[in-house]
Amino acid sequence: MNTAAAALDAAQVWAWLGDVPDPEIPVISVVDLGIVRAVEVTGGDACTVTITPTYSGCPAMQVIADAVTDALRSHGVAKVTLVSQLAPAWTTDWMSETGKAKLKGYGIAPPQQQVIDISGLRGGVKRQAMPKLDVICPNCGSTHTQLTSQFGSTPCKALYKCLACREPFDYFKCH
Repeated sequence: MNTAAAALDAAQVWAWLGDVPDPEIPVISVVDLGIVRAVEVTGGDACTVTITPTYSGCPAMQVIADAVTDALRSHGVAKVTLVSQLAPAWTTDWMSETGKAKLKGYGIAPPQQQVIDISGLRGGVKRQAMPKLDVICPNCGSTHTQLTSQFGSTPCKALYKCLACREPFDYFKCH
């Protein structure tokens, strides 16, 4: 299908990338996860996509790069240039609200606080400690949960158990 040759624009590229699933958590797209940082149309059938790994050395980045390239080529984008950007480092603050809802629906508790506390950046404002984190069970909605392990099925997640419904679940750690 060669739809790109007619009128390639950045909004269309973003839409196509919104259909590219994360290889480790296929319910969420690389756009909703916040891995795709920028899209620039560089010609009638060419674009540059900037991606940031969830952490340095992420083993899924080559799979993500290939999926992004394949998705765009399937829509007729002849030249795809990928730029890997390590700074600023990826943060869960870049996840979309839609992505967080998809994680919850999939049984993974989404990050439940903002990572970057900017409250101290305004003149004269005293920084306050972040409130205690209550991880909400994605199965029953209870906050009566307990950390089982700092490490879950992937490095981005921690393993929790719900003390109400007794189900284990992953929590997508804030970082």
